[in-house]
Formats: sequence, structure tokens, C-alpha cells
Amino acid sequence: MKKIAIFASGSGTNAENIIKYFAGHESIEVPFVLSNKANAYVHQRAKALGVPSYTYTKEEFTNGTVLRFLQENNICFVVLAGYMVMIDDDMLAAYPNQIVNIHPSLLPKYGGKGMHGDKVHEAVVAAGETESGITIHYLNDEYDAGDVVFQAVCEVLPTDTPADVATKVHALEYEWYPKVVEQLVESL
Repeated sequence: MKKIAIFASGSGTNAENIIKYFAGHESIEVPFVLSNKANAYVHQRAKALGVPSYTYTKEEFTNGTVLRFLQENNICFVVLAGYMVMIDDDMLAAYPNQIVNIHPSLLPKYGGKGMHGDKVHEAVVAAGETESGITIHYLNDEYDAGDVVFQAVCEVLPTDTPADVATKVHALEYEWYPKVVEQLVESL
């Protein structure tokens, strides 16, 4: 079995969707979820699905403890799902083109530090965009600047609110993120 780890900082809807997608999969499993926040709702979602979740400290992340934990557990791929911490150079070097993130816009538009969630949808509507979507990309040492793996587009109507755009974008995330992760992991 190929093992993937999910990193999440918040509610965990994408993490939950990915865990469900790989439940009973013939060649890929999600043995645990990692979070930098003890009170992140992703812990409750993972527990409800029978997947252990762990919280780590900033020190454990920067001193290599988290990276060693991944390696000791034979993790071959890392999926960021609403994860709000920059991945350090050591982890990037240990997992080249094996860490992906999903962003709620068509990068390079509306990406970068501080651009996440509702802030992105508000910017899309304020700019009068006619389309938005998702971008799944590899990680590098800059926010939202890694090589694009996949994009999916949704229409933005002149009457759409940021909440309307968020609903459309979430639908794309839930449909495509697990499928793209599956393709990437199976190609390893």
C-alpha cells in the first residue's frame, strides 16, 4: 500500500473527502492526519472516520520531528488540505514533487501569502471575473507558486456573491482533488 499523509489546519472538509475517497482503496491509504492546531475541526472529522489525527508544535515541525514521523511511517506523498503553514526546505527536499496543495482560484490569479478561502472569492467577485476555479499544484518555497498539476473552471455570474463562488469552487475541490491525488500517487 502507498501511504499518504494529509495536513490540515481548519475545518477539514477536503481532508474528510479525501479520507472517504481512499477508504478501502486497493493501493492507497490515509493512515493519519496531521495538524498544527489542536482545536482544528479536522480532528473530529478524522476521528469520525476512524483515522488517527495528531497535533504537532511549531518546534516539532522546524526541528525535523514531523519529517521523521512521516518517514518512519513510510509516507510517500503529502496532501495539503486547508493547511496554513509554509512547508520548510527539508520537507520539500525529502518529498520532491510529492507534496500537493489545492488553491481556490485559477493560479497565478489570486494566489500568494494571505490569499485563502473567502479572501480569494471576495477578490474574484470584486474584480468582476467571469470565471474562477481550483488549482492543484506541487509545492515549492513560495506561496502558491509551484508547478500546476491540474485546474478546473467554474463560471462566475455577475450576480454571484463570494459565497456563491465558494459553493462552486468547493464542488470542484470535492470532485477533483481526490482523483488528481490518486493519479499522482499511482504514478510514483
